[in-house]
Amino acid sequence: MNSTTLSSSAAGIGSADSTPPRRNSKRPKYSRFSQQELPACKPILTPKWVIAAFLLIGAVFIPIGVFSLLASRDVVQIVNQYETDCIPEGSRTDKVGFIRGPQDKTCHRTLSIRRHMKQPIYVYYQLDNFYQNHRRYVKSRSDQQLRNPGKEGDTGTCQPEDSTEEIDSRNNTQKRKRLIVPCGLIAWSLFNDTYEFSRNKEQLTINKRGISWKSDRERKFGKKVYPKNFQNGTLQGGARLNSSKPLSEQEDLIVWMRTAALPTFRKLYGKIEVDLNPGDVIDVKLQNNYNTYSFNGKKKLVLSTTSWLGGKNDFIGIAYLSVGGLCFLLATIFTVIYLIKPRELGDPNYLSWNANPGDH
Repeated sequence: MNSTTLSSSAAGIGSADSTPPRRNSKRPKYSRFSQQELPACKPILTPKWVIAAFLLIGAVFIPIGVFSLLASRDVVQIVNQYETDCIPEGSRTDKVGFIRGPQDKTCHRTLSIRRHMKQPIYVYYQLDNFYQNHRRYVKSRSDQQLRNPGKEGDTGTCQPEDSTEEIDSRNNTQKRKRLIVPCGLIAWSLFNDTYEFSRNKEQLTINKRGISWKSDRERKFGKKVYPKNFQNGTLQGGARLNSSKPLSEQEDLIVWMRTAALPTFRKLYGKIEVDLNPGDVIDVKLQNNYNTYSFNGKKKLVLSTTSWLGGKNDFIGIAYLSVGGLCFLLATIFTVIYLIKPRELGDPNYLSWNANPGDH
């Protein structure tokens, strides 16, 4: 009896301490978010909602398009193409030879003002068929060299305009390399046509301060970085730089170094800060130095005012008017269809197997 009692009591104690085995489950913890049970808006696109949405879009887009188009039409713009007219008639059969030669390249152009142009009047030069977005051209620069005077030798991406060779004065047969600052093809091909404006034989001043982005002047071009050995090679690409001014103050270079995405582009040359009145005749004295003839490029001088939308650009206004008009047209068509041939929402008779029961 005692042994039986002890064994039964021991079994009872063991069964009391034991716990059921734990089940390993991959079931995620329940939450309304994970089970997608949160309240949600599930709109049903009824004909009334669709028509109202199209009318709203049209009512918003059409006024925006009208105001944008009016703002663009208020911009006064004068464009003068001169790359052919500024070549003497006797040299037009060999334009490349003329532009590379030592001849005087002064050219005079006349611009007639037909509408009032309020200051500031922006002066641009426009180049056509110039692919600044070419991969090798875009990579041919050194951003470290442009902003850091201690990185003058960082010219690994600037070839072939990374250095120039000159004969050593101590040994006439030995050549030594000198680093170019700023290096690369972009800086080397800097635009070098110049413009001078006069009205009634009175010189018009062109303000070339503040024509570049402030962020470029302060962050991308160093205040202690000065041009060195620039355009000193055997082949000169474009304009020269003032070696006594830091790169952060050479705004023509800063504007040019911001490469364009398309082969036709404009870059800001300066600002005329006086009003031009209808009937004024502007005499332009330009130096036709830049070689666009090797690649059949075009050069244009552009004078333009601005509006709250920027320069002259009809595309934005036309785009808004087109989309707004299309929405109004669709709203009208849907309204006519809804009034002539209405149908109940969710009518099962329009299902294919109900519309043609014999086919199923």
